[in-house]
Amino acid sequence: MVKKVVGSTSSASNMHEVGNENTNPYRNMVMVAMKMSEGNVSECPIIEEELNADASRFFDLLKDSDEPLWDGCINHSKLSAVAQVFTIKLDHGLSEAGYDKIIEWARNILLEGNKLKENFYAAKSIMKPLGLGYQKINTCSNFCMLYYLENAELTECMTCGHSRYKPITGREKTLVAYKKLRYFTITLRLQRLFMSPRTAEHMIWHQSHHAVDGVMVHHSDGEAWKHFNSVHPHFSAESRNVRLGLCTDGFNPFGLFAAPYSCWPVILTVYNLPPWMCMRPKFMFFFI
Repeated sequence: MVKKVVGSTSSASNMHEVGNENTNPYRNMVMVAMKMSEGNVSECPIIEEELNADASRFFDLLKDSDEPLWDGCINHSKLSAVAQVFTIKLDHGLSEAGYDKIIEWARNILLEGNKLKENFYAAKSIMKPLGLGYQKINTCSNFCMLYYLENAELTECMTCGHSRYKPITGREKTLVAYKKLRYFTITLRLQRLFMSPRTAEHMIWHQSHHAVDGVMVHHSDGEAWKHFNSVHPHFSAESRNVRLGLCTDGFNPFGLFAAPYSCWPVILTVYNLPPWMCMRPKFMFFFI
C-alpha cells in the first residue's frame, strides 16, 4: 500500500500540552529515535508523493503518539499506552503470556473501540521502529575468527579449518551456523545521547565540572585521564569526544549445577557523563 503526504503534521492532538508548549513526551521520543526535529515536520508540504519505508514508519509513529487511546481520551495515546505497558513488562519480568493476559483484561474494561494493541506481538510491531536492533555475525566454533566483512562468504575457519555450518539433516535446507555473535551497534546508541536534550548537556560534564584539588569525584580528576589528555591533545580539545570504559566477565546463566555453559557479555560505560549517571544501568551499553 502506498502512503502519501497530504498535509501538515502540525495539526496533531494537544492531549499533552501545557500552556502553549507541546510537552508530549512520546512525540519527542519518536523525534529522537528517528533523528528528526519539530522544525523538519511542523510544516510538511501539501503535496502527494510516495514515502520511502523510513518516512512511512516515522509518520506512522507520529500518528500513534498523537492518536487518543479511545475517542475522548486525554491522558493516553495509542503509543503511550503500549510504551508504558512494555515498561511494566520489563521492570517486573513478565512473560509474553502474562503480558497478553493483562492486555486481554485491560481491553475488556476499557471503552468500546479502544486502540490498545491486542497482544505482545502486535504491540512489538509498534515499538520495533524505535529500537536500535542488532547485527548477527557468525563465528568460528572454536572462537578463532568472525565471518565478517571480507570473510563473510567463507564456509570454513581460516585458522582451524572447522566448518562454519552444522551438517544438513533430513529435509532441512537452511544453513545453521555453529555459533553466532550479536553485535548491538554502539555508534547509534552514542548518537542518541547527543540527540536527547536530557542527556546531551551532560556529555561535556567531564570537562565543565569544577574539580577540587586532592579530591577525586570522577575519572577525569585522575592522573590517567590527565595523562591521556597530554598525549592526545587534539582529541581532548573537543569535550564532546566520547570516552568509554570496557569491561567483561563470564557467568553461567543457568546456575552452578546446570550444564557447563558460559556467557561473556561486553559492556561499555560512557565516562563523559557525571558519576551519578555513568554507572547507572541505562547508560551502560551491552553491545556484544
